[in-house]
Amino acid sequence: MNRREFLWGALSVASRAQGVPRQGADISFRFTDVTTSAGIQFRHNSGAFGEKYLPETLGPGCAFLDYDNDGWQDILLINGMDWPGHVKQRSTMHLYRNNRNGTFTDVTRAAGLDVEMYGMGVAVGDFNNDGFPDIYVTCVGQSRLFQNTGKGRFLDITERSGLGGRLGFSSSALWFDYDGDGLLDLFVCNYVKWSAAQDVFCSMDAKHKSYCTPEAYRGATCWLFRNRGNCTFEDVTAKSGIFDPSSKSLGVAMLDYDQDGWIDLMVANDTQPNKLYHNQRDGTFQDIAVKAGVAFSEDGKARAGMGVDVADYDNSGIAGLAITNFDNEMIGLYRGTRGGLYVDQAERSDVGRLSRRSLGFGCFFFDADLDGLLDLLVVNGHIDPGIRESRPETGYAQPPHLFLNKGSAGFQDVAGALGGGFADPKVGRGAAFGDFDRDGDLDVLITTNQGPVHLYRNDQSNGHHAIRFRLVGTKSNRDGIGATVRVTSGGETGSRMVKSGSSYLSQSEMPVTFGLGKRDTVERAALHWPSGAVEEFKNLRAGRTYECVEGKGIRDTGGF
Repeated sequence: MNRREFLWGALSVASRAQGVPRQGADISFRFTDVTTSAGIQFRHNSGAFGEKYLPETLGPGCAFLDYDNDGWQDILLINGMDWPGHVKQRSTMHLYRNNRNGTFTDVTRAAGLDVEMYGMGVAVGDFNNDGFPDIYVTCVGQSRLFQNTGKGRFLDITERSGLGGRLGFSSSALWFDYDGDGLLDLFVCNYVKWSAAQDVFCSMDAKHKSYCTPEAYRGATCWLFRNRGNCTFEDVTAKSGIFDPSSKSLGVAMLDYDQDGWIDLMVANDTQPNKLYHNQRDGTFQDIAVKAGVAFSEDGKARAGMGVDVADYDNSGIAGLAITNFDNEMIGLYRGTRGGLYVDQAERSDVGRLSRRSLGFGCFFFDADLDGLLDLLVVNGHIDPGIRESRPETGYAQPPHLFLNKGSAGFQDVAGALGGGFADPKVGRGAAFGDFDRDGDLDVLITTNQGPVHLYRNDQSNGHHAIRFRLVGTKSNRDGIGATVRVTSGGETGSRMVKSGSSYLSQSEMPVTFGLGKRDTVERAALHWPSGAVEEFKNLRAGRTYECVEGKGIRDTGGF
């Protein structure tokens, strides 16, 4: 069954038979919607005016980032714009500076980001290693690179960086050092070949236009740009082995698939096989998704992949994968094995059973309750505002999932027990996490299509402890992107990777957080840097943030 059949009303018996999330979980944390009290006023503009252009169904993304390097997470919200000839308003992305007291100030104009573009996603990374994060915004049309001056402003250097002159329907992106030279390179997903002039008329009744599925359009290759080290980039898409015009890519995440210290890429494709690009350590990549078991569903079909994240969710030392898909397809939850094969656990768990009727977009692993096990958040929402006309049981706005990791007992959806309106139906798209109030637990940011943003503060009441690490590379890239931190506490070991990208169109914070439960000491922390260096530190205290400078030791910077 293809996605067009899903969209046009062919529900399977299995979908009708699904249950509802169990909401009686015994949890000791809550989410509080603090969007308004934090001073965040934002509404996404898809540009929709009745013509039903494909990009209107997909955005927007968001990011937690510390743009001014003051140790507090700021917020960036990506926006679309009105289509030419149908302009009713001016809309831009918004940058909110953290006031360090639970509130934010909109500094978009002062930061030089008051620029109209049809934005989709965002990737954050310090590409010139000057200590200040830069921003790449993916767009319908020309995507943009904004260089952080370190003085509170950004400069649009798209043209002089060599990234100009490439029009596309770009979606997710990430920064990573694929060639090990200490400089961040840029990977960009593209969805399909689309422009307003090439728009296809799709209809369910041959009279009224409806939103097309991606099957109506040709695919488009992802792009890989190598950082030359002089603020310019070289397009290495073809010679790196990335070029594939059949792809219809929406999500990308980084991982070290074979634990050889070189970063690989997991790409979620919509109605096309997913890609797992294995880094050959010679400047090239090989797609091994079929061999690894992540290209198709268990019944051998290409699903409608949207968002993706990678993490060591079972503390096995091997990263697992989560990929969100169209409704009737369920989330893919892949557990890694020592032999390099991934096994989809979703169908045999609540993750699959409860997500089958959801259309997932943003997703990420994070330790919501600080117990040391990574939980999974997924935001949902349909692409067609009129879906109830053909499928009365399917909502355009849909509740999110928060699958709490119960260890050997599996995952349990506790979204309905979190309060703060978290479980209210939303047309969810982007999602990111970050500790914006510096209390040690991880807060959540969710965007909606043609709607508001939601900032949820995580409020713990379980007395669980945490420890945070902020990495600064010297031989490695300045952000330490691609580094893995392994922490042992109470005989249990967990790992986290410093990442750019992941989720859907979005970026979570760079510092890594480990929940410790009731334990108040970390016996050992091992840092595996992208340069190949390994550093170990012992007897670290919970409740602290540690700054780790490559080759120069570790420093306790105080409470969170």
